[in-house]
Amino acid sequence: MSDSEMSEFASIVERIERGEVPLKSIERELICPICAELFTQPLILPCQHSVCHRCVRELLMPSRDDSFSTDAGSESSNPGSPRARGPSPCTEKLERSISSPGWRRSSVTPRVTTFPCPGCQHDIDLGERGISMLFRNFTLESIVERYRQAARAAVAIMCNTCKPPVQEATKSCMDCKASFCNECFKMNHPWGTPRAQHEYVGPTTNFRPKVLMCPEHEMEKVNMYCEVCRRPVCHLCKLGGSHANHRVTSMSSAYKILKEKLSKSIHYLISKEDQVRTQISELEVMMRHTEENGQLAERRANEHFEHLFETLQERRTEMLRSIEQSRSLRVERLRAQVEEYQGMLENSGLVGYAQEVLKETDQSCFVQTAKLLHVRIQKATESLKTFQPAATPSFEEFVLDTSKEELLLKELSFSGVPAPPVIDLSRCRVYNEGLIHWRLSEDSLPTDHHIVEFRKLGAEEESRWSATERVYGCSTVVSDLAGDARYAFRVKSCRNGVFSPCSPEVSFHTPPAPVFGFLFNEKCGFSAERLQLSKRRDSVESVAGTSFLLAAERVQTGSYICLDYIIGDTGISHGRHYWAFRVEPDSYMVKVGVASDSKLTEWFHNPRDTSSPRYDHDSGHDSGSEDACFEVSQPFTLLTVGMGRLFIPKASASAAGDHSSRVLPMPQRIGVCLDYDAARVFFYDADTMRCVYERPVDCSGTMFPAFGLLAQ
Repeated sequence: MSDSEMSEFASIVERIERGEVPLKSIERELICPICAELFTQPLILPCQHSVCHRCVRELLMPSRDDSFSTDAGSESSNPGSPRARGPSPCTEKLERSISSPGWRRSSVTPRVTTFPCPGCQHDIDLGERGISMLFRNFTLESIVERYRQAARAAVAIMCNTCKPPVQEATKSCMDCKASFCNECFKMNHPWGTPRAQHEYVGPTTNFRPKVLMCPEHEMEKVNMYCEVCRRPVCHLCKLGGSHANHRVTSMSSAYKILKEKLSKSIHYLISKEDQVRTQISELEVMMRHTEENGQLAERRANEHFEHLFETLQERRTEMLRSIEQSRSLRVERLRAQVEEYQGMLENSGLVGYAQEVLKETDQSCFVQTAKLLHVRIQKATESLKTFQPAATPSFEEFVLDTSKEELLLKELSFSGVPAPPVIDLSRCRVYNEGLIHWRLSEDSLPTDHHIVEFRKLGAEEESRWSATERVYGCSTVVSDLAGDARYAFRVKSCRNGVFSPCSPEVSFHTPPAPVFGFLFNEKCGFSAERLQLSKRRDSVESVAGTSFLLAAERVQTGSYICLDYIIGDTGISHGRHYWAFRVEPDSYMVKVGVASDSKLTEWFHNPRDTSSPRYDHDSGHDSGSEDACFEVSQPFTLLTVGMGRLFIPKASASAAGDHSSRVLPMPQRIGVCLDYDAARVFFYDADTMRCVYERPVDCSGTMFPAFGLLAQ
């Protein structure tokens, strides 16, 4: 650096030393991300983050002895420490993360050799040397010690050599690794002796080595800096070690360059103090406005809901009044009718009176009395013939359908909330893990993130909704799904802290066995002229080769040629396994299923007569050979799919002569589950997990996914 830059850097350092940048303000930089306490013997990870040596030793490699000794003056044993070390939730979280599947472990001992950095989550490989390959961060260690000293200024460091009464220490010798008062220091470091040349500092309990040694070559000092790995190395590392082909520079050059960069960065930060303070003021104003506007929005929302409540209460009162009025009117009418019919019962004396009138022999007297009596009896008779209730007891017209209103209330949201997303079924795949895709409406507002919720469905009890972490794209993977189970999924969007309504629920059925991963075997012996394999080996297509075109001149148009078989590159020798695939709807004829290695050898190496479709009973020709030997356990099982249909063998159908029962629509995706131990194979509609066909299979050898393509 130039003289001006050096003076500028010195002024920055002086400013820190004068306390203009207090140590208290940098406390968060001195906290270990694992234990959330002040660093103790911090180690520098390859990603340049630091972690307590104790945390790495206790959490990551508990069974390994390491080269660093425990600090006798650590904060856990010093009552004057500003922060006491204790258990932290961060340690439990890291323990769970490193114990999960996927982290490499040694085959000899159960210790972890690869773990995620708690700062950046990058994988850190300790290698065979383990913790001993990491440098101690002496600079950070010194800063932590100065912070501790400032925090425990009231607790003095005592002399280690005084006889009682012990005096307060004034110096600490870095070579003797002890603290002394003035008199004891003079006695132990007399003039004219080598001890007088010892390095001493102010009272401290942190005694670090004077020279930084190479962790890979313990007897060598670091004197170079690897620009590729960004770490100090020794000359042996450069000559024949792990940094032999790396670009290195001298330690002095690296010191100057890094010091210059650091000084410029510090100067930039200090020069922007006014700007930062202004921005802090603006943020504080925004915080105040946020509080005020949030309270105002809350009051307005309450007012809207109160208005809704009042409107609902008014409608409720009015509609209940209508029901009460109708009920009262109907009861009055029915009561009047009851009284009327009660009067008819009371008219039983009228009948006796009429019978007595009939005994009258004087005609004029009879006519005079019978006229009115006849009218009364006729009226009672007619009312019995035409009985009709005065009112109906049903209140069907008063049934209130509030489903639309309930839906509107459920979808009630602020105007700034986007519309709910829609799960894209065509792009979703659910196996042991679920790949869930969704799409947003074209007029939807921008979203901050999404949350995917899922739950397991069952006949007895449905589990509660579980939620994923925040998703910032339009797809995510849901892990740890149970096999042979139905799951419901839904998605909701969030904008400015407010969630949209959930998307319509969709359900998927997980496979009945763990997913078996494989690619097509490019070396299995298939005809490269007739089968075209993709570069990724995940799809294959049947094409017309030269031999087929030449044979077409000698055979009748429309005849078949033999099947070309291709298999997976991984075999199965135990357990249950599931895989799924898709056959193009316009494919002519494809055989899909499983076959043993012995049967595959026969298929791939025996010569075939291309003019005879009956040479192999699995050639796709309906010769009936498959059906004839169905009951005999064979080392293969193949189904025929093509032309948009799936063909079931005759022997597996209940009615052997019913052709319609053997032909099913071809599913979009076909799933195969091989239970090797039970010697059975199952074929599924992979989208609905409906089993369409199953049968026994001879699993005496290694079984492979097998596919046969037939050209016409």
